[in-house]
Amino acid sequence: MVYPEQKKEIINGVSLDYLCHLEKVVRAGNVFPAHYHSYIEILYGISGTYEVILNGKCHQFEEDDLVLINSKEVHQINACSMDGGQYIVLRFEPEIIYNSMFNHYLQFKYVLPFILENSKHQKVIKKATIESVFIPELLYEIIKENEMETYGYELAIKNHIGRIFLWILRYFHQTSTDFIHYPFANITFIEHLQPSFDYVLEHFNDEIKATEMSILCNMSSSYFSRTFNQQMGMNFNEYVNYIRIMEAEKLLVSTAMNITEIANAVGFTTTSYFIKLFKTYKNISPKQFRKEFIIKLGQSDISSTF
Repeated sequence: MVYPEQKKEIINGVSLDYLCHLEKVVRAGNVFPAHYHSYIEILYGISGTYEVILNGKCHQFEEDDLVLINSKEVHQINACSMDGGQYIVLRFEPEIIYNSMFNHYLQFKYVLPFILENSKHQKVIKKATIESVFIPELLYEIIKENEMETYGYELAIKNHIGRIFLWILRYFHQTSTDFIHYPFANITFIEHLQPSFDYVLEHFNDEIKATEMSILCNMSSSYFSRTFNQQMGMNFNEYVNYIRIMEAEKLLVSTAMNITEIANAVGFTTTSYFIKLFKTYKNISPKQFRKEFIIKLGQSDISSTF
């Protein structure tokens, strides 16, 4: 059966790498039909009883329980209480935890269990464990920061997400044998690809060929391409373009360079292709991205004076 993919949320033309809100349910029944998305998702029960179906298996959660849903994991949420209830929803892209795009396998291993389809870690962490730590407090703080939007709230939210993720990571590491050992078979491949990651980060503005990277990684061209695709979920050229777009973002908000100059600076030979790819990755043009950043920066400066 094919399930619908929920696309990344876009506000004012900018795709969001995290989302958080308080879900209020008024009656028993289906809250969200089966779907999936690229976000890692955390649910925290406030009131009521629910069932979350993950890849066909049903898990129940209620007040003060925490649910962890992997990136691209098919899930459905049903309310079991007649009068509904409330729960916190926190979604974030894996890149928030590892925003340098897997440039070092020793760090990539921490994200793997949350992006692999067949990870075996615990899906529901019960109240008895969660209520004694700082997780509920941080989740409420994230909701507050998101609602108030005080200066620097985005940094605060991402910092809280990092702390929550680290706690979950260490909890699973201490309590789950499957979690400890499962990812390391994949780490071997990532380690072999590491020279190509390092090279791209240092030479993204030059012409980079996959055949040259295969030699650098001591692999045949076909084996390098196949391994890169399998481990990264994209081909090598797509990865290079991703890094270039990320670097272009920095230049758009930190320099007065025009679009053509930025395109050349990050390794694109034509401005039109750069603009096309930027729109593909960011759902917004480079010019509009810069404009939106300036507007938001201005709003933040104004709000911080009151």
